Amino acid sequence: MSPRKALIAALTAALLAGPGVAQAATTQTTTPQSAPAPARDRAAAATITWSLVRASNPTEDQRTAYDAITRAMNAAVARYNNLSDLGKTITVRYEPGVPTADGNINGTIRFGSNRSYMNERTALHEIAHTIGVGTSSGWSRLGGSGTWTGGQATALVKQYDGSGAKISTGGGHFWPYGLNYDNEWSNTAADRHVHIVAAMVRDGL
Repeated sequence: MSPRKALIAALTAALLAGPGVAQAATTQTTTPQSAPAPARDRAAAATITWSLVRASNPTEDQRTAYDAITRAMNAAVARYNNLSDLGKTITVRYEPGVPTADGNINGTIRFGSNRSYMNERTALHEIAHTIGVGTSSGWSRLGGSGTWTGGQATALVKQYDGSGAKISTGGGHFWPYGLNYDNEWSNTAADRHVHIVAAMVRDGL
């Protein structure tokens, strides 16, 4: 049998046997001496990761804040990672003196003591700041006029809201879908927020 026919026969048998057997067959063809490529040599989708700075002996106030912040950040990071390929390493701190919450392009997010801001809406909004919304040179270049001028994010908001739609900018924020206030929240708005931030990055944020 020719090598080509042998390969076709092997593939056909693997497909007929089902995905589990096909996967095992693929594994068996790997040369035993081949070692996995080092992590730095493998292509991988970017992801957002985060960590919370915790006191070694937290007070009750700190413990309840940590719990609320963790729920908010886990939900927001999961949404970003499910809907985009953006990457960022974020450090989160609980600092009671912060009036609401804030995010910095250096990857830091701070939550103040007001529990009403310890929610997914706020976490998504602050993650956007760490990625460059209101904090990067690209933001100044593409959003400094009061209207976002990047083509991809602009096309996306027109897809959502019609041909006359635009993304307005000001004070380091954008709207619609900037999730600047709790009354802007919905799951649809949250998904669109992530898609628009990702499109802004492709525009040069």
